[in-house]
Amino acid sequence: MPQQPPPITVVGIGADGWPGLAGTARAALRTAEAVIGGPRQLDLLPADEVTAERVPWPSPLRPAVPGLLARHAGRRLVVLASGDPMFFGIGRTLAETAGPDRLRVLPHPSSVAYACARLGWPLESTEVVSLVGRPLDTLRLALNPGRRLLVLSADAATPAAVAALLTASGHGAARLHVLEQLGGPGERRLDGPADGWPHPSGDPLNVIAIELDTAGPRVPVVPGLPDAAYESDGQLTKRHVRAATLATLAPVPGELLWDVGGGSGSIAIEWLRAHRDNRAVTVERDPVRAERIARNAAALGVPRLRVVTGPAPAALAGLPTPDAVFIGGGLTVPGLLDTCWAALAPGGRLVANTVTLESEALLTDRYRRHGGELLRLAVAHAVPVGGFTGWRQAMPVTQWSAVKPPTEPATLEPATPTLQENAS
Repeated sequence: MPQQPPPITVVGIGADGWPGLAGTARAALRTAEAVIGGPRQLDLLPADEVTAERVPWPSPLRPAVPGLLARHAGRRLVVLASGDPMFFGIGRTLAETAGPDRLRVLPHPSSVAYACARLGWPLESTEVVSLVGRPLDTLRLALNPGRRLLVLSADAATPAAVAALLTASGHGAARLHVLEQLGGPGERRLDGPADGWPHPSGDPLNVIAIELDTAGPRVPVVPGLPDAAYESDGQLTKRHVRAATLATLAPVPGELLWDVGGGSGSIAIEWLRAHRDNRAVTVERDPVRAERIARNAAALGVPRLRVVTGPAPAALAGLPTPDAVFIGGGLTVPGLLDTCWAALAPGGRLVANTVTLESEALLTDRYRRHGGELLRLAVAHAVPVGGFTGWRQAMPVTQWSAVKPPTEPATLEPATPTLQENAS
């Protein structure tokens, strides 16, 4: 029977360093043969207590993890992490790489726990946003009037950048509290408004607490954002049809959407806004529109939207298997509809919208072959008619939606077309 590799002990450490560690964490570090951590964390360990080889993390960190674990296989290994390793920490990457059963995690109070304790905020009702390794625009998704946020900073410049983003987004009246070196001897708190943030860059180890003003701009959390929320050249699924389409796509946390014929990106963007674990790829053949989609995604707090520039169906080759597909344009392109259907795993959903008779005929044919639901969405707006008011009918939208049955597997063949891809 093969010998099991020794466990990897993951020790959470705070700004208070060695004195703040529990006895089990100290014992693990004293008996370690190698300790991996950031240079700041390694410097917190006393040389007379911890004699193991000290291995600083390289940059970028995540790609280096498998190699480092392999290099130290068979040794008593300890990995240092800030605070709670399983809360926006290295613990997740280690669990994915080595397997959760091999980890022995010894957490320390997180900076978020310390921040809520200092501010008197209930942790369960405080939203946490990490900007460590993530775009600043990620914060926009959490900007709702009257809310309290905790932001995990990337560096000393993050507080000023957050203040500038808040001001530019109409939340200049928000109050900021920058909490540095939480739990350590150098702990410090800086307060001030977002608009005109008065403090220079301080310690890189900081958490930003934000109290948003109740009078700030509102961006609804349900599908169907106002059309004016999007930069568009007219290629936009309009608000009421968009809301109905998202309801039919029925996103749940962690699922992947293909948005084919992205236009302004509204369907993929609102799919991502439904939950922070959702994923989406939008495919748009026009490079100008693709760039506009990326701007819309950033402005609405989901810069993680992946934008692929190229013609479908060729541009779909090699993409991960979707849980749902929306086709908002290009239905008459040969092979597009069938390629999207074939790519879905069993239980996956496909929704296609059109306003043309030619595309409607295709959807009617697929409805006969695959079942599902075929419906027409019609929206009319009240407009002035002389001195009176009447209805102006928008073009009706025909929508076909269906769930792939368990007897039809995903069959999309990979290909290697030449594409320009913009991960945003």
